[in-house]
Amino acid sequence: MASPEEFTGPTTELLQSLIRNQCVNDGTPDSGDETRNSDLLVDFLEGAGLDVERFTPRPGRDSMVARIEGSDPDAPSLCLMGHTDVVPVNVDGWRHDPFAGEIIDGEVWGRGAIDMLNLTSSMAVAFKRLATEGFQPTGDLIYFGVADEEAGGVWGAEWMADHHWDVIDADYVLTELGGWSTVGHDGERSITVNVGEKGLAWRRLRVTGTPGHGSMPFGADNALVKAAEVVRRIAAYRSAAHIDELWTAQVESMPFPDDLRAALTSPDHIWQALEGLPVPVARTCHAHTHTTFSPNVVHGGQKTNTIPDAVDIDVDIRTVPGTTRDDVDRHLRAALGELYDQVEVSVLQHADPTRSAFGPGTALWDTLTTHTQIAYPNAKLVPGLVVGGTDARFYRERGRVAYGAGLFSPEMDFASFGTRFHGNDERIDTASLGLSANYFYGIAKELLS
Repeated sequence: MASPEEFTGPTTELLQSLIRNQCVNDGTPDSGDETRNSDLLVDFLEGAGLDVERFTPRPGRDSMVARIEGSDPDAPSLCLMGHTDVVPVNVDGWRHDPFAGEIIDGEVWGRGAIDMLNLTSSMAVAFKRLATEGFQPTGDLIYFGVADEEAGGVWGAEWMADHHWDVIDADYVLTELGGWSTVGHDGERSITVNVGEKGLAWRRLRVTGTPGHGSMPFGADNALVKAAEVVRRIAAYRSAAHIDELWTAQVESMPFPDDLRAALTSPDHIWQALEGLPVPVARTCHAHTHTTFSPNVVHGGQKTNTIPDAVDIDVDIRTVPGTTRDDVDRHLRAALGELYDQVEVSVLQHADPTRSAFGPGTALWDTLTTHTQIAYPNAKLVPGLVVGGTDARFYRERGRVAYGAGLFSPEMDFASFGTRFHGNDERIDTASLGLSANYFYGIAKELLS
């Protein structure tokens, strides 16, 4: 039987190389340059004699797929999917170079170390180990190194699903994000496996006014002034709490006293409970239980001495399960009041919330449960909800079972993971890299044997 320590070195080295390739996706069509990481993964896996394909929807935006063919075309298949792009970084906010991939005090530092090059590398190392050992699965085992996840998958998973679904299709999918460990109030350890994710409802709000000279602002119909009030109202808006069995399971595993856990699962008391928590914890708890609205980008104005006649506000809206497009409009109307009729709303991106079946009797869930015990005897899996977006939705929308999973050391807890995700000083301990690679290796062997 393999051990996590056997995987730590190779996974660490591959992660460092992926970080150093600087595949930064700022959301524009020609950013990302994921071809660099795609080529790296192709070279890494071709060395094991694997059949590897490249796919280029746009120059520089390659994805890659490797496959170990199954012996039984009717047997369930498994895809290990990791994205190869990372979000932009403010270098001034970091203590160390975000693209050096340095090992400092047992941790690999760099943009993407948490999101999600750690899992992309651990999946690749596990996949290569299986191929090198001559593993013969019953159903296909697929490794999918995908571009453009950080901008919604237009040039990555969405494009592949639309144009090459037969290449990436699988009954079961493992991707980001999950795997942190929590010791609850009862002393039992829980591992989060995310079985669903919130919806994506990015909207652009256009506020209009009347142009004029900036030297005569009295009584002006200034679009920027109205936009400021629109932003203020959105920031102040409180949507109703959404308490479901996923959130209840998460709270039950938290190391909080009974009264706090009761408040966090009460629609009437959760807001007061959030206000009493440390900000990093409260922020995460709020995102899990509410449709959220974050006005993040403003475009408008032409010149300092010209009163603007149009201002665009881009709002990142993440919807809880059960939310429809009409519900998003109702939220905006409630938030803006009488200003809603003065705002033109357009859709930037939209994806409904998704969720997969889970629990005992679901083959993938049962296999994850078994292999969690190797590192954490008697630990239990807890279903969770991803508050951002992942490429898992493209599989769930087609009826496949997709989980966000991994296996991290005890040091990588719920709060640590959340604060490093898209944040400054992103890093992952090398012990977690070995644990995750060994985890994927064991899951694939059991599920496909």
